[in-house]
Amino acid sequence: MVFANYRRLRVCPALPISQLKRNEGKADEMRDISWSEGTWTNEPAEVSHRGNDLLVTAVEGSDAWRLTSYGFIHDNEHGLLVEFPQDSAMEVEFTAAFSQQFDQAGIFIRVSAEHWIKAGVEFADGRPQVGAVVTNGYSDWSLCPVPEWVDQRILIRVSRSGDALTIRARAGEGSLQLVRVVPLAPELYVEAGPLVCAPTRAGLVVPIHSWRLAEPDSSLH
Repeated sequence: MVFANYRRLRVCPALPISQLKRNEGKADEMRDISWSEGTWTNEPAEVSHRGNDLLVTAVEGSDAWRLTSYGFIHDNEHGLLVEFPQDSAMEVEFTAAFSQQFDQAGIFIRVSAEHWIKAGVEFADGRPQVGAVVTNGYSDWSLCPVPEWVDQRILIRVSRSGDALTIRARAGEGSLQLVRVVPLAPELYVEAGPLVCAPTRAGLVVPIHSWRLAEPDSSLH
């Protein structure tokens, strides 16, 4: 098993062994990841710097989704990726200055073109929503409205240990809240990093404030 939705008890098939590779790396302590270390899955319309922030301007129509409900495949997301080792956590901070349908930012976790996860904040149906899309051939989508998070500085944290990814999020200096737990085989080679998409409009600019690797969560609760 690679991915499953514990909340919905949906089990998806595993990747073939040919796509598996043991990840030997481990985050022993927190370290910042420089913007230049990452590689874009798809180039944004523009990338610039403001102090230590990375300003990402999304291409109109950029998104990540596979088939479910809508029937289409969108694979033109802007993900800035590095290796995501087993027994580590990745954190990304950005400001959720969103106002148009499906404006979004967060963390993109990629195994392959058909097996990936995105976790973050998305503006849907008139308000910000925190959630995740887990894709194993087909995408699913879980979310929770967080209207008070609009224009706030958001931290998305994804911890990888054992056979799972644990996704948490917070706004400002608030407490991290559990968003989702997703099974992920420890042998998989995985890449991850900041994500920005603008499915319905041009001109979305997201300031990404920080990107780092840290030690994984010591426990789920």
